[in-house]
Amino acid sequence: MILLNKKEYHKAKDALINLNFNHLFANSVIDQKVDGKIYVDETENPTTFLFHHPYGMSILIGNEDNENFNAAFIKYALNINRTRNRTEWLQVFPATWNEKLSALFGDKLIAEKENTGTEKEEKIERSTRINFAFNAEKYTIFKNSFDFKPYQIIQTDKRIFKELNGTVVPKYFWNNADDFVENAIGFSLIYKDQFTSTAFAAFIIENKLELGIESVAEFRGNGFALYTCSALIDYCLGNGFEPVWACRLENVNSLKTAQKLGFEPTLYLPFYKLVTNS
Repeated sequence: MILLNKKEYHKAKDALINLNFNHLFANSVIDQKVDGKIYVDETENPTTFLFHHPYGMSILIGNEDNENFNAAFIKYALNINRTRNRTEWLQVFPATWNEKLSALFGDKLIAEKENTGTEKEEKIERSTRINFAFNAEKYTIFKNSFDFKPYQIIQTDKRIFKELNGTVVPKYFWNNADDFVENAIGFSLIYKDQFTSTAFAAFIIENKLELGIESVAEFRGNGFALYTCSALIDYCLGNGFEPVWACRLENVNSLKTAQKLGFEPTLYLPFYKLVTNS
């Protein structure tokens, strides 16, 4: 695996053309909207690519029969050199990579539900990621039937950007507060003088806007995510953006929220949780 020079990221663009699943985060790396990385098998005419987004998402694309690249990738995936200190989730293309990974990882690869105890530190978990398609008609039905209360919803500003903590928050997807305010959009719900839920653009690539959502733990279960996501979807519809949603099958809350908002599951894909500590 060779780290591609950022000046040569354009060499990786064609690798994404035939992907049939959501890969906006890889586009954001190529466009250098975030400080991501692209690894290749060789720099002149690369045929294997590993796109890494700093949030902890990656896509492995291309030729699966490059032994040198695969040997280096196994070390990367198992975190042999302890280069990663946070969770990373991997998707692959084409689908033949799944069979290749099963052979490469061997007994290190297990289903997520089987990973318990000390194994969590040393096994690669395989689960499922869902891609959705937005159904505007179903969203309209939701809007007309949902009992919206007069909560205060404001556009996410620099203060909220800096103060919002959680697993899916804008600071993991944008370089800083100024970058977010200038190039993205988000909406936050104020309840009892506190911001409780924020829906924001994790990625904006051409006419597609992928939603990210974070609710403060103590306020979860109140339906606030539906309010803020609805505000962001309305923004999309009013400004020519297609709303995009993806989540793990095991993330029941995200799955339910998506379907209430009119998103319909379209693809179920293998999703690999790489080793964090070795």
